[in-house]
Amino acid sequence: MTKKTIRDIDVQGKTIFARLDWNVPVEDGRVTDAFRIEATRESLEYLWSRDCKIVIASHLGRPDGKVDPAFSLEPAAIKASEIFGREVKFVHDCIGPEVEAAVKALAPGEMILLENVRFHAEEEANDPKFAKQLADLAEIFVYDAFASYRAHASTAGISNFLPAVAGFLVEKEIDHITGSIEHPSRPLLAIIGGAKVSTKLEILANLIPKVDAMLLTGPIANTFAFVQGTSIGKSVAEHEMADEVKKLIKIAADANTHLLLPDEVVVSASLEEPENLRTVKLSAVGADDYIVDAAPSYGGQLKSEIYDFLDIDGESTVIWNGPLGITEVPEFRAGSRAMADAIIESKAISIIGGGDTAGFIDEEHLHDKFTWVSTGGGASLELMSGKGLECVDALLDK
Repeated sequence: MTKKTIRDIDVQGKTIFARLDWNVPVEDGRVTDAFRIEATRESLEYLWSRDCKIVIASHLGRPDGKVDPAFSLEPAAIKASEIFGREVKFVHDCIGPEVEAAVKALAPGEMILLENVRFHAEEEANDPKFAKQLADLAEIFVYDAFASYRAHASTAGISNFLPAVAGFLVEKEIDHITGSIEHPSRPLLAIIGGAKVSTKLEILANLIPKVDAMLLTGPIANTFAFVQGTSIGKSVAEHEMADEVKKLIKIAADANTHLLLPDEVVVSASLEEPENLRTVKLSAVGADDYIVDAAPSYGGQLKSEIYDFLDIDGESTVIWNGPLGITEVPEFRAGSRAMADAIIESKAISIIGGGDTAGFIDEEHLHDKFTWVSTGGGASLELMSGKGLECVDALLDK
């Protein structure tokens, strides 16, 4: 990473505007998953140990530029106070006299969380006046909200008014994700799933020439199977993407990249619940079947690929973005669990690309079994597709 972080700038005793991603699930006024809050601990500890006054900003959900108590960040302040063992104060807006007074009253080492920045429509519009109001609260801007990667007022616009540096979470996210692709321990394998080829076209085109093997899953795998002449029954697929898929298959052939589909899949007569659930060869999917998962044997295919490529007893690298099945249905998640176990058993350097995959890993209590679990699905995809991130580009260069 070539951008400055908080260790590269004098923060001692300064007032910091810390844009974090505390966009966490809340039910009945309580945070149900604090992964993203916990992920910001290192940066916050560094700042409060240097007597900084820390002004924390985040969004939560999609309140569409209006005040909506259902999307208040107050539960996040309560949960963060529990996690860190230090009070995270809370103020019911993010701009205005009340906020200014609350920030001014902070003692060195204290933290305050502003109310949801998306309660103001100017946030997502990246309005410069709104960004300036936020900037006026502090002396230094710290961007540590990897999952909030779009150029909004509190993530990118504020960089026009304050010295802007990265936090440790953003630094690690970029180093792990880009490093695993640009400087991997080989063989490098990618497991890529998702609902649509169209939304992952760029990541597929960028990754296929760089990896030794790519295992396709979910509806993306269904689309590839359809294009290759395999019957997929009623399974979800993008038939209109046939020409683009053919181009990707050619890219793989030219790069000598192994492009894999599961040998076996789990099929059901319904997508919502197990109905006539069974495991069949991919080539034997019936006309009325929906593919709802890859069979657990797909994990074995991953391990075979790793061992086939390894000439000596060395490390490999695995990137995983996209569950294998419809993991919301308990009976449709065995393939994803088997793949997780296969990656762990391989002892590969393992990068989980955020989003639904990270959610699945956390639900299975496997978070600490992987090298890196990203906090941002969309942001990790942007990096994997070879793009930069505007919020990071706006930070100070080293």
